[in-house]
Amino acid sequence: MKQVLVCAARGAAFALAGLLLAGCQALNHPPPVDIAQPTAVRVLPRQAPAAANGAIYQAGQYRPLFEDYRARMVGDTLTVAIVERVSASQTSNSTVDKKGDMEAAVTALPALKLNALNRASAAGSSANTFTGKGSTDTANNFNGTINATVIEVLPNGHLVIAGEKQIGVNANVDVLRFSGQVDPLMIQPGNVVASAQIANARIEHRGRGQAAEAQGIGWLSRVFLSVAPF
Repeated sequence: MKQVLVCAARGAAFALAGLLLAGCQALNHPPPVDIAQPTAVRVLPRQAPAAANGAIYQAGQYRPLFEDYRARMVGDTLTVAIVERVSASQTSNSTVDKKGDMEAAVTALPALKLNALNRASAAGSSANTFTGKGSTDTANNFNGTINATVIEVLPNGHLVIAGEKQIGVNANVDVLRFSGQVDPLMIQPGNVVASAQIANARIEHRGRGQAAEAQGIGWLSRVFLSVAPF
């Protein structure tokens, strides 16, 4: 019987530890960014061109003589110039004021004589005032460049691109990920497109390693935060 109780206590302790760890992960889990996947593609090998049929033009061997190099096929790369500046400000003021006064007096009653000293009177007043103020300010500034790969060509000719850049220095890794939908007409000379001209843009800039861990909450603190009822 004693061994059964010990086993039950151990099982409950393991279950509680699992719940605490789950709560820790939930509290320290960074908000996800919907980056298009995969961020890189492997280009399929070209199919062998059909045998020459005697015509001068062959679709499998045609290459334009004068053409700017711009991304247009799956596997092509282009440079994304990330220039994001977002600023918003909102201010609201509300004021409500209500005031009321009431006075009443009785100068004469039937079968009674009232003079100025014992004249019946009544008075009342009420006031209600409400004042509310609110203000919200936000600003975001992000600059950088990243090379992205065309992972899909939509039926209308738009390009779905995605890219990832990782820079490791000592015990830290800096990760920059980007995805979006590009209109080929927005691609500038030099095969460059600005992030402001990309639809459904997703930008993620995070770090991994000691610097990122230093910004998180310790596991013991997360345990108390997950258990505390307030």
